[in-house]
Amino acid sequence: MKGWWGRILRVDLTNNKVQVQEYSPDMAQQFIGGRGLAVKILWDEVKNVDPLGPENKLVFASGPFNGLPTPSGGKMVVAAKSPLTGGYGDGNLGTMATVHLRKAGYDAIVVEGKAKKPVYLYIEDDNVSILSAEGLWGKGTFETERELKKIHGKNVGVLSIGPAGENLVRYAVVISQEGRAAGRPGMGAVMGSKKLKAVVIKGTKEIPVADKEKLRKLSQEAYNAILNAPGYPFWYRQGTMAAVEWTNENSALPTRNFSDGSFEFARSIDGYTMEGMKVKQRGCPYCNMPCGNVVLDAEGQESELDYENVALLGSNLGLGKLNEVSVLNRIADEMGMDTISLGGSIAFIMEAKEKGLIKEDAPVFGDFKKAKQLALDIAYRRGELGNLGAEGVMRMAQKLNAEDFAMHVKGLEVSGYNCYIYPAMALAFATSSIGAHHKEAWVIAWEIGTAPIEGEKAKKVEYKITYDPEKAAKVIELQRLRGGLFEMLTACRLPWVEIGLSLDYYPKLLEAITGVKYTWDDLYKAADRVYALIRAYWVRELGEKWGRHMDYAPERWFREGLKSGPYKGQHLDREKYDALLSEYYRLRGWDERGIPKKETLKELGLEFAIPELERVTKLE
Repeated sequence: MKGWWGRILRVDLTNNKVQVQEYSPDMAQQFIGGRGLAVKILWDEVKNVDPLGPENKLVFASGPFNGLPTPSGGKMVVAAKSPLTGGYGDGNLGTMATVHLRKAGYDAIVVEGKAKKPVYLYIEDDNVSILSAEGLWGKGTFETERELKKIHGKNVGVLSIGPAGENLVRYAVVISQEGRAAGRPGMGAVMGSKKLKAVVIKGTKEIPVADKEKLRKLSQEAYNAILNAPGYPFWYRQGTMAAVEWTNENSALPTRNFSDGSFEFARSIDGYTMEGMKVKQRGCPYCNMPCGNVVLDAEGQESELDYENVALLGSNLGLGKLNEVSVLNRIADEMGMDTISLGGSIAFIMEAKEKGLIKEDAPVFGDFKKAKQLALDIAYRRGELGNLGAEGVMRMAQKLNAEDFAMHVKGLEVSGYNCYIYPAMALAFATSSIGAHHKEAWVIAWEIGTAPIEGEKAKKVEYKITYDPEKAAKVIELQRLRGGLFEMLTACRLPWVEIGLSLDYYPKLLEAITGVKYTWDDLYKAADRVYALIRAYWVRELGEKWGRHMDYAPERWFREGLKSGPYKGQHLDREKYDALLSEYYRLRGWDERGIPKKETLKELGLEFAIPELERVTKLE
């Protein structure tokens, strides 16, 4: 094979064994890499297990774009059965670990079992060691990476967990490069449950490529197109932070646990304020449009900001000072917690305190000091409140009987877009393959008709709430691209989304790398295959608990109205949303419960899933 190694590194921590498994060219071409490879492995090998038990498997998966000079092709997917949701869980991050993994001669690592004492994995090409990490256990992710680079040299890729992963916080993540995070649905907790503190990788091999010269020319052309794009200068200044002003103007900024869509202190936490604080920028490997804006926080330490963490740890907590928000963001990264789920969990606790459902000394909206203390308590599961917050919004809501203001889908906390008036984005959250995450179908810009990166100011448009069936089709189109193509390659979608890089580069680059000519129909079919298999995984793992209700947006968006702004009092219409969801199912070839039909599974080459699904439910 060209472009793929066709090799998976397997590590059994229980028995201290390492082996290399080869996989077929057919599997490579069908599932491409990254998320595709990960879900196929989990479907085949992780069935009805405790997500925090030794039988769960943690997959670090790369794709054909990784380790090669492809536009923003420095991503890695980390996947497992989720301890937060109970279904399929994954996330991607930009990291030198994906470059080194590919140069070491592997497309993926699969970790199973559980070590008796803390360990870390050291991979140097064909030499793989399981080493003691007892001296690193308890340390934050920044210190852990620095220590490991002192030992193994700066030219390595490091993935690690912090105290949150060690203490099995259900939304603990895997961190790299002091601010890059992966695995919102608790991949860091899975890593911690296995007593695996870190993975260190050093690769020196040349990746087999079908047409080196064609790859070089196409990549250079794409890199130049990015640099010359009209929106590049403004992107370089603000990156995703431009979305603070944009969402606030469009009543979509999460404010005080999503109870409103605009924040009176938005100007104090937006991209312009960030520009004044910025001390440096960071990017992922092979990226020439870095999105990591590094500021000095209120404690004088570096914190890497983007829109999502500022929205969820800022306006959503009622905090209007960016240097204080930056402290919470840094704590989350050092402790190894997802910033979005941490912000959602603290906001839920704040509202529960406000409503008298929590009697402990909890923070209220706008209380930075207590929010900071709670964040640390959650990371270490200290005290009743810290332990409660570590469980995530879904479990807290069940315990407190407070689903009416619980902002999650399938157990995953909602990311940074408030959807009282945006049914397409609500549908995107509801049908995302991991729970309420924006990355797979950031449809809200299309729905509004304007985007954050359009010069100094995003243009104002007339917006009216509609439930046109076209919205379901658009969600699927974006899921195919963002949650399918980019997650399989594995590459960052920002050059296309934010700068307007032509999508036509991607199949051309893939062909130059692998020698396989994919049409857009082929790529869409591969994306649909991955989506259907992820959905089948959810149904198999949840069994009788699965139902149409799993694809519903949070109750708050249907029941309450916006508290301020031009759309004050407006909210989603349940019946119209329900019709939109049915249209989504119809287009996907899924039944009215959101389960792929037999015919659909066969068309996608997923016949193997039919018998297992029929053990838990009746298929149409």
